[in-house]
Amino acid sequence: MKALRIALLWVIISPIQAQTHQDYYTLIQEVSQERLRKDVTQLVEFGTRHTLSDTLSNVRGIGAARRWIKSEFERISDQCGGCLKVQYQKNYVPANSQRIPKPVWINNVVAILPGTKYPNRYVIISGDIDSRVTDVNNYQDDSPGANDNATGVAAALEAARVMSKYRFENSIVFAALSGEEQGLFGGKGLAQYAKDQGWEIIGVLNNDMIGNTAGIDGVIDNRSFRIFSEPTPPTETERQRKSRRFYGGEVDGNSRQLARYIHKTVKTYMPEMNPMMIYRLDRFGRGGHHRPFNDVGFAGVRIMEAHENYNRQHQDLRVENGIAYGDVLEGVDFEYVTKLTAVNIINLAALGWAPPSVKNLRIGGGVQPSTILRWETVDDPNIEGYTVYWRDTTSPTWDHKKYVGQVNETTLEGIVVDNFFFGVATRYSNGTESPVVFPSAVFWE
Repeated sequence: MKALRIALLWVIISPIQAQTHQDYYTLIQEVSQERLRKDVTQLVEFGTRHTLSDTLSNVRGIGAARRWIKSEFERISDQCGGCLKVQYQKNYVPANSQRIPKPVWINNVVAILPGTKYPNRYVIISGDIDSRVTDVNNYQDDSPGANDNATGVAAALEAARVMSKYRFENSIVFAALSGEEQGLFGGKGLAQYAKDQGWEIIGVLNNDMIGNTAGIDGVIDNRSFRIFSEPTPPTETERQRKSRRFYGGEVDGNSRQLARYIHKTVKTYMPEMNPMMIYRLDRFGRGGHHRPFNDVGFAGVRIMEAHENYNRQHQDLRVENGIAYGDVLEGVDFEYVTKLTAVNIINLAALGWAPPSVKNLRIGGGVQPSTILRWETVDDPNIEGYTVYWRDTTSPTWDHKKYVGQVNETTLEGIVVDNFFFGVATRYSNGTESPVVFPSAVFWE
């Protein structure tokens, strides 16, 4: 019966049709807490997944872990008729830093669900394979890495299982990255690979620690989570930077728009959750695997728990003064992991089904009681039209909108350009929209 259901989904769900409200609720319901627990447990049982750990053993070390992850992706692909392209993406890193005392191959495991209409447009979900204890170069001792970051890898695997039953216009990438604790090497490798291949990346959803609900601050919260996003790309030109001083956009880079998109999707389909948009690249002075994608100009965010427990991060396994240290299974709330996996899946689906964004969006209206927006339309027969968004300059979210139809210019009468920020999203006839695009140029007339 289950096999028949999957077969029916394959036939019925097309890239355009499968975008009703019910489709998103179905995706949420298909996430399995049991499978997530099983995957995290299996990753923990490899003992250590340190980047420099054993690569030959079949039961211990990062080599065994990445081969198991690859085999899981391949098994998922077999069940959907070979729908996933599963591969290693490798980079050689010589001994060149304090955290790489010996040469090592950084092996990412990547599974791609090709887009049916725009195969070169990609949405990426990532989690980190590697784990560590107190000494970042200790690759011998047990390092379970249950929450950091077996939970992120499990989310990518579960997303592949659920989403492989569907088809999307844009390509979906399920990635298990390595070398994070040694210097974000896995992300650097995949980001460079994407750039070399000419991928158009819509967004990167990096999941790093999505399983802890009992924080070191004493707060227990299984509904809130954080979305970290940088304000503007580091690749912007000096001219763009100077332009922001006069026309705004200090918090409107592509990664921030991705964060707002995720916030909106969650509030629409999982209103019981509390997405917290954090206006930072990452936690104070720290880093994650979305950063290498940001470094080359791609939109990327970090999705993670709201309340961390530092006794369970980067710690040798031990008990001191009655306090248990170490990143073990007992510290993972699997109901919470299930919720955040669903958060990822509905956003991957929304972006996977989303139309292309507008190009060359320009804004005008200076010294007049209206705002004018002009853009290049998207050449796609399924485009219904465009939605203009605006918000107070102090608001974190797009709070006002107006559907303007199949046009390439609109004037918002009575709305003074000085007092708001503006953007435009592309809209399909079924209501699915692209992320909002912020104006890249201004005009005067």
